[in-house]
This record gives sequence, C-alpha cells and structure tokens, in this order.
Amino acid sequence: MLKVVNDSRPRSALTLIAMGVAMAGIFIADTVTDYAIAAAVFYTAVILVATRILSGAAVVVLACICVALTLISFFLTPSGAYEVGIVNTGISIVAIGVTTYLSLRMVAAKAEALQARDRLLRIARVTTLGQLSASIAHEVNQPLAAVVASGGACARWLSQEPPNLEKARRALDRIVSDANRASQVIARIRALSKGEAPHRQPFDLREAIREIVTLSRSEIERSGIALQLDMYDDLPRVFADRVQIQQVISNLVLNATEAMADGALPERRLRITASQAAPDTVVLTVADSGAGLTPSAREHLFDAFWTTKEGGMGLGLTISQAIVEANGGQICAAPNPVGGAAFEVRLPRYTEVA
Repeated sequence: MLKVVNDSRPRSALTLIAMGVAMAGIFIADTVTDYAIAAAVFYTAVILVATRILSGAAVVVLACICVALTLISFFLTPSGAYEVGIVNTGISIVAIGVTTYLSLRMVAAKAEALQARDRLLRIARVTTLGQLSASIAHEVNQPLAAVVASGGACARWLSQEPPNLEKARRALDRIVSDANRASQVIARIRALSKGEAPHRQPFDLREAIREIVTLSRSEIERSGIALQLDMYDDLPRVFADRVQIQQVISNLVLNATEAMADGALPERRLRITASQAAPDTVVLTVADSGAGLTPSAREHLFDAFWTTKEGGMGLGLTISQAIVEANGGQICAAPNPVGGAAFEVRLPRYTEVA
C-alpha cells in the first residue's frame, strides 16, 4: 500500500522557528545600535510571512509582540539622539500596525475571492445542467413527435378491416428508427457538452437529406409547402458526424416550416440544395419564402436563448452552430434573394488518403 505523508506541519514548524530567530536578530540589532537606526521596521517582514501560516488572531498577537519588542529595544538602546529614537520607534510601530492591517485585509480579500469563485463554479454547473437539459428536450422533441405520428398511423392501419399489415409494419419500422435517432441525439448532445470530438466519418449528404425530408414530409405537406430538392448527382461525400449533421438539417427544415406558417404568405416554398462550392467544401442550403430576417435578428440569430418564436427556447441554431463548427464546418444566414431566409452550411469534403 502506498502511504502518503503530509509534510505541511514540519514546514510550518520550521517557518515558525525561522521567524523566532529573525525576531531575535531584529531585537538584538535594534538594541545594540543607536537610536538613528530603525531596525525594528524589519518586523514587518516577519508579519508578512506570518500571514501565510497563522490565523488572523495569531498575526495580531504577533504584531503586538513586535510592538512590545520595539519599545523594549528603545529603552535598552545605549546610545544616539533620544528624540531621533522616539521618531524612529514611532515610525516602526506605525509600519508594524499598517503592515498587519493590510496583510489581514489581503488575506480576507483572497478568502472572499475564493468563495466567490466557488459560488460561480456552482452557478456555472447548474447553468450548464439547465442548458444541457433544455438542449436535449429541444432536439429530442422532433424524433419523439415522429414516433407519436407513426404510432397513430400504425393504429389506424391495424384498425382497418382487414388490417393493413404491410403499412402497419412500415410504421413500426419508422417508430424504431425514430426511437434510435432520439437515443443517438441524446448521446451526441451529451458528448458535445463534454467537449468530446464528433464521430466523424464519410457519408453521402444527399442520402442524409432525403432521410430527414422523408421524416418531415407529412408536416411539410400539411403546411401547404412546395418542396424543391436540388442535389448534384456527383456530389462528393462529406467528412462529419452523420447523426449530428442530420440534427442540423432537421432543425433548419423545422425552422423554415415554422417561418412559413403565416397564412398571409402568397406562396410557401422550401428549397434544399446540396452542391460543391470549392474542391474541399460541400455546401448545404435551406431556403424558405417566409418573412425573412431583420438586421437585428441576423445579429443575434445564433445567441443562446434568443428567439423570435413564441414558446421557443432559442437553442436550435446555437446547437446547430456548435455542431457544424465541431465538425470543421461553418454555418451562416442571409436573406433569400426571392424573399425569406437562407441558411448555408459548409462542410468539409472527404478526401481519401492514398
């Protein structure tokens, strides 16, 4: 068994002995020299050392001892101008008193700073826990809503006469898929909050987009939105965490759908494009024909807990930005040239190592 020895007590004892020796030396020097030499002022150094190892009350007692030794040395000093000795003794006593006061104030301020830091750390932990809980609730809501929708569809297919087992089976498959996606979302958000690296691997962005569109199609159609997919046939694979990027796509599609909920819009059009903007970059764009973004909204768009949606948490785009940047990409928003807003996600292309 490894035995740990705490040597702080021997060190403190040695420091106390050294302080005693120093005080004795200062007392002797102050006594044998004449009144013009104020050796007693060096007691302040002893007090500064004492504040590191003694309590406040002990430092005050030590200061009183130093003052007493200074007065004794004054009366025992054999030579020099008496008036000068009075002045020097007074200066030494004042220096001892001021040093003691300032040292104790510094120790108290340091203790208060440590307490404040501990309180801030506790607040930070609670805030982080709240943000993580809100993030999970926000991101898991989408796959859970899909599970509920698929469960209702499955119940309807089974209640028919005769039951439509094939469609019910497909609904159950969607339920299992969405439940797995919810579990993966939770795991990825927890990993993201801990600063863990994403599980990056090459994947087909077009296929990832199609999966999200399939899950969101019922909501898109129910909202009367015309969906347009423009994806290059020879689009290279991207190198990122597939589950996390699908989180981002799902959030952007949901935001675009909600942005076009206004019944006064002349048309509702959602356009999703995937193209190659540079040799090493693949670009995903989600554009809507909603009301668009004001300059103020664009300024705070990715700020945590900032939202223009009633009942919104203001976390979707914050999480999306963190995910995209953790995967080596960038996300930005801009006005849609034909009206509405457009979000552009740039992701690194996968390059095979020869």
